[in-house]
Amino acid sequence: MMRNASFTKLLKRTLHNRPPPSSDLDRLREIVLGVGSLDDLESDLNRSGIQVTPSMITQTLESCEADAQSRRLLRFFTWSAKSASPRPADEPFNLAIRAFAAKKDPIALNVLISDFRREGRAMDPETFARAAEALVRCGREGEAVALFKNLEAWVRCPRDRVTLAAIVRALCMKGHARIAEGVVWNHKDRIFIEFCVYESILYGWCVSGNVKEASKVLEQMRSLGVGPKLSSYNSFLSCVCERNVKSNPSALAPDASDIMRKMRSFGVAPSVVSFNILLSCLGRVRRVKEACRVLLSMQGMGCDPDWYSYYLVVRVLFLTGRFGRGNKLVEEVVAEGLVLEPRFFHYLIGVLIGKERVGCALDMLERMKKCCTREYYGPAYDLLIPKLCRGGDFEKGRQLWDEAVAMGVVLQCSSDVLDPSKTEVFKRTRKHEEEPVPEEPVEESMEGPRRIKKDLIV
Repeated sequence: MMRNASFTKLLKRTLHNRPPPSSDLDRLREIVLGVGSLDDLESDLNRSGIQVTPSMITQTLESCEADAQSRRLLRFFTWSAKSASPRPADEPFNLAIRAFAAKKDPIALNVLISDFRREGRAMDPETFARAAEALVRCGREGEAVALFKNLEAWVRCPRDRVTLAAIVRALCMKGHARIAEGVVWNHKDRIFIEFCVYESILYGWCVSGNVKEASKVLEQMRSLGVGPKLSSYNSFLSCVCERNVKSNPSALAPDASDIMRKMRSFGVAPSVVSFNILLSCLGRVRRVKEACRVLLSMQGMGCDPDWYSYYLVVRVLFLTGRFGRGNKLVEEVVAEGLVLEPRFFHYLIGVLIGKERVGCALDMLERMKKCCTREYYGPAYDLLIPKLCRGGDFEKGRQLWDEAVAMGVVLQCSSDVLDPSKTEVFKRTRKHEEEPVPEEPVEESMEGPRRIKKDLIV
C-alpha cells in the first residue's frame, strides 16, 4: 500500500514537471507579445483558459524576454504568479528579477522586490547582483544601497562577502566610489573584505577621474600585502592619461613611464594594453614624436606591439599629414608578417577618406587584399564606393562595385550611389592637399623583436 502511494506521488510530480503542450506556450507567447492595453492583456489571459504552471511561467519569461514590452511582461508575471497551480517557488521570481534587470526597468524591479518582501521569498546572490547593477545604471544607486542594507530582512538573502562585492562593483562601474567606500566602512567589522572590493573601488575612482583618491587606494592595496593586478594598474594608468589629455598633454609620456616603472618594481610587467592606453591618448593630442618613441620602446622592452598599436601610430601620422611616413610604416609591418586584423585596414581607410586622400585609401585597399581574405572586404568597399561617387568619380566607383560583386563580397551600400541622377556630387570648397611637414632631428632607435626604422620618428 505504501509502495502504491509513493508511486502515485511520483507520477503526480512527473506530470507536473512535464513540459506543457506547445500550443499553450505558443498561445501565452502570442498574448504577451500582442498589442492592446494592459487590462486587455489580462483579460486575454483570463479568457484563454490555460492552466498556468511554474514551468510555463519560466519558459514564457525566457522566450518573451527579448521581444516583449517591459510592462506587458510584468503584467503577465504578476497575473501568472497569482494564477499558477501549484504556487510558484522562488526560482521564477528570481528569473523575473533578472529579466527586468536586463531591460533596465527600475519600476518593475521595485514591484517585484516588494512582492519578494511581502511573500517572504528568497533572492539568490546572482539575482541581487543583477538588480543592484540595473538600479545603479538607472541612476538609483540609493535604492541599490538600501536593498543591500535590508537584504536579510526584505528578501532573505545573506549580506556576506559575495553580496558586498556585488554592490561595490555595481556602484563603482558608474563611478560612485565614495558611496562604495561608505558601504565597505559600515560593514568592515562583520564582513571580510575581499581583495576584489579594493580593485572595484580603485576602478570607481578612475572612472570618476579622481587620480588622488585612486592613488590612495593603490597604496592601500599594496599595504595589504597582495599587490594590485595588471588590470588595476591599467585602470590607474588610463585615469592619469585622461587627466593629462585634458590639462597637461606634455606630461602624458613622463607620467606613464613613471607608472610603468613602479609596476615593474612590484613585479607587474606592462602589457600591450598598457602601451595602447598611452598611444591612444598621445594620438588624441597629436603627440606624434612621442607616439613613435613609445612604439619603439615597446619593441625594446620585449612587449611586441599588436595590430592596434600600429593602427594608433599610423592614424596619428595620417591625421597630422604625414602620409608618406604612415604608408611606409604600414608597408614595413606587412612585410614583417604581423597578423593584421581587417579592422586595421577598415579604420585607416576611414581616416584617409576623412582626410580626402582617396588615392591613398585605394592603395590601402590593395594592401588589405594581400593580408585578409575576401569575406572581410565589404566594409572597405562600402566606404570607398560612395566616397568616389559623391566626389564625381562614378567610373571608379562602378569599377569597385563590379570588382566586389565578382568576388562575392556582400555590400551594404545601395547601388543608387552609382547613378549620377540620384547621387549628389559634392564640390571641394577648400584645398585638401597637406603641406609637407618639415623633418625633425632623428634619434637613435632601440633594438627589439620588430624594429621600425628610426626615420619614422618625426
